[in-house]
Amino acid sequence: MVEIRYRQTQQDFAACFAESLSVLPVDTWWEDWMRQADPLLDDPELVDIVYRAMLQRCPKSRTRGRLSTPAEVVLRLLVLKHLRNWSYAVLAREVRANLVYRQFTRIGLETVPHPKTIGKLGLLLGPEVVQQLHRGLVARAQAEKVIRGRKLRVDTTVTETNIHYPTDSSLLGDGVRTLTRTMKNVSRVVGHMGEKLRNRQRSVAHRLIEIGRASRGRGPQAREKLQQRYRKLLGTTGQVVAQAKRFSKQIADGVKHSTDVLQQAALDGMKKELDLMIPRVQQVVRQTRARIVDGITDSAGKIVSLFEYTTEIIRKGKAGKPTEFGKMVKIQEAENQIITAYEVYPQRPADSNLLIPTIEQHREQLGVLPRLVAADAGFFSAANETAAQKMGVAQVAVPYLGTQSSQRRKRQREPWFRKAQKWRTGCEGRISLLKRRHGLNRCRYKGDAGMRRWVGLGVFADTLINIGRALIARRTPQKSTNAEP
Repeated sequence: MVEIRYRQTQQDFAACFAESLSVLPVDTWWEDWMRQADPLLDDPELVDIVYRAMLQRCPKSRTRGRLSTPAEVVLRLLVLKHLRNWSYAVLAREVRANLVYRQFTRIGLETVPHPKTIGKLGLLLGPEVVQQLHRGLVARAQAEKVIRGRKLRVDTTVTETNIHYPTDSSLLGDGVRTLTRTMKNVSRVVGHMGEKLRNRQRSVAHRLIEIGRASRGRGPQAREKLQQRYRKLLGTTGQVVAQAKRFSKQIADGVKHSTDVLQQAALDGMKKELDLMIPRVQQVVRQTRARIVDGITDSAGKIVSLFEYTTEIIRKGKAGKPTEFGKMVKIQEAENQIITAYEVYPQRPADSNLLIPTIEQHREQLGVLPRLVAADAGFFSAANETAAQKMGVAQVAVPYLGTQSSQRRKRQREPWFRKAQKWRTGCEGRISLLKRRHGLNRCRYKGDAGMRRWVGLGVFADTLINIGRALIARRTPQKSTNAEP
């Protein structure tokens, strides 16, 4: 008999579906990495770190308020997010519709948190908490003898901030747009009080188009034309900045105010935003005038983004991407491809200044001095090599490409040195995987703290997989190749 639909109500379907979940073989549907990561995430110490961080949300979070998402679930949701390199919205959608993910994250039949809720819970795990989680995971690996700390390799990379490619004209356009938007919000709250807003965004948009066209030309006339367009844009931007200053002063003096308490609080927040953005736009004006008018390309305090203003300009000599905009990240590994430590630097240091601190950090964390240290040529200096040997490192495999010493060249051709350098190249592969699989190519969180959280959670997810894989490989008996069929 042909039917249009099943003969059951929505309530009957929900009850039947919930009952059937207990008999479905969901355990057999797990992916390999889930089986590897699951016992490690059950570690009570890791869950307790997340639990203590969540208690900081409110002084009485332990005993008051509605029940929050459990610490174990928060940890597993963040691991799944950074392992798949998903957004919060995609994470909530996938977990909501996937029985395997529901079981892995320990949500079961409970309601999946809203993406914004997951984001707020993730903010509770600051960069220091993520660092603690990773150290706890590395300590577990050392206790299980997955790593012994006898070998160390280190390399650096750049994680880009989430900004558009910076040009002088686009930064000026961003400044005008941001200040004008905030002043519009102020005018919407206070009405006709104080100075009336003059919107110059249309004029700025015309100047940006003209600069784009003029920049395609070549020769002295094209450069003179480009300078003229920039002077007009700088003049208009200066007028917007001056008006933003007057708006901020009128809010402070009470000329622009609101009788509503909530609207006045919002007005104070807008003033803070104006006071934050005005100096940054002024810096963009200064560095643009220095480059266009005076020909100075390296201005003091140069910024490449109004929103991620601490972003650095980093050149690492890559042919495909000679200039990167972000933060420098150090990755150091031990045996079995386990990342033992990472660091995000607020200002880029020279690679040669990182080798000895890396060895000291390795010894402090694992309690063992490595017998072999391998790095690329950027980490080389004679002082580094001497200091590492005095510390007790038996083999320091850091090449010096510009050497004129025949003895040095002979040493770098020795089998142990070449073998160590071959092992070192695995660190480049690890960095490539971190960028492709865990999203360390570009940070999606905001600010310096967000950068450290993003890198830390990506490294934690990768380390979790590698430790789990090593433990399972140890427990799986190896088949003898000489066994008879």
